[in-house]
Amino acid sequence: MELKKTPKADLENKRNIFLALGLVLALGLILFAFEWKTTPKKTESLGQIQTQEVEEEIIPITREEQNTPPPPPPPPKVVEVLNIVDDNVEIDDELQIEDTEADAETFIDVAPVVTTDVVEEEEEEETKVFFIVEDMPEFPGGEMALRQFIANAIKYPVIAQENGIQGKVYITFVVDADGGISDAKVARGVDPSLDKEALRVVNMLPKWKPGKQRGKAVRVSYTVPINFVLQ
Repeated sequence: MELKKTPKADLENKRNIFLALGLVLALGLILFAFEWKTTPKKTESLGQIQTQEVEEEIIPITREEQNTPPPPPPPPKVVEVLNIVDDNVEIDDELQIEDTEADAETFIDVAPVVTTDVVEEEEEEETKVFFIVEDMPEFPGGEMALRQFIANAIKYPVIAQENGIQGKVYITFVVDADGGISDAKVARGVDPSLDKEALRVVNMLPKWKPGKQRGKAVRVSYTVPINFVLQ
């Protein structure tokens, strides 16, 4: 930069002063703007509130027309047909009343009466299947022995293992009066292979302690869940 002839004419020396004065002036204007207060105008100058009447909408009242049912048809006329029968009909067979008084020589044959109600009731109790009885059937050794027997006898189907199929199969069967197992069927299945294996194991169960109702052995329905889980 080329030097001035006179140092007094060089304005670069006064640039800092001008910058400070500008900042002070700007700050003063900002403070003056924040401190500026305005008084709200009176409400009289805001105008007048005009009320506008709103017409009420009159909703017409409609009534549903009542459809009167047609009168019932007149009852059909009944024509009575009288068959006139001649009174001159001869009756060949007349009612014969025999003497029913018994004497000392009269023999009365009394046939024995066989009551089958008790026999039928016993047969119904033997064939009837109960769901809840006073003494429920019990596996030899209890519930833990039943689970152990199923765990030892079960064989996980290979096809179910390959496909990653697992779940819980519910088998329902009947414990007969002699403790045997019958009518085993799948109550809720998972897969045909698992259902078949669960049925096979249930049919292998040994005889149970039969359930009793009023002190008598009866047939009782029982449900066993078999859980197939892949290790």
